[in-house]
Amino acid sequence: MSLKTEAVLATTADQPVVANMFQLYVHDFSEFWFDQARGELGSDGLHELPDNLGSYWTDADRAALLLKHDGHLVGFALLNGHAHSGQPVDWNMGEFFIVRKHRRAGVGTAAANEVFARYPGRWETAVARRNLGALAFWRRLAASHGEVEALDLHTPDWNGPVLRFTVMPKAPRSS
Repeated sequence: MSLKTEAVLATTADQPVVANMFQLYVHDFSEFWFDQARGELGSDGLHELPDNLGSYWTDADRAALLLKHDGHLVGFALLNGHAHSGQPVDWNMGEFFIVRKHRRAGVGTAAANEVFARYPGRWETAVARRNLGALAFWRRLAASHGEVEALDLHTPDWNGPVLRFTVMPKAPRSS
């Protein structure tokens, strides 16, 4: 029996679902922010959501996707057209999250490849410098699509590795 992983375009009705999962995402990231002000819980016990989260449902160069595995919600992907490198890009993996239960079992790879299949073109993914596990994951994934340009940025906009690669459209299946 083969389990199915899919990336489903999130509707505006799904915005609270992504916001809920964003709490888990920020919680995971907070371990990398031990020496920074960000990542603290508010007085309501929640992490602050980014001001631009809603733009993933309104801006033409953004997309929010729910990631599902075997029918279960397992994460989200937030795509945008921001190029950390300043070079042309079709898509940037703004945020990518898989719940811990489904990590290290190929679900994240399958989910990311589903996202890439929906949105072929020139990609960038920027990885937080301290997130070594994510860097290995994205390097492996990017390399599976061919040549990878790896940049190491230390700018006011980004501090960390940026991977640039091209995802080709899938060839139509012949019958």
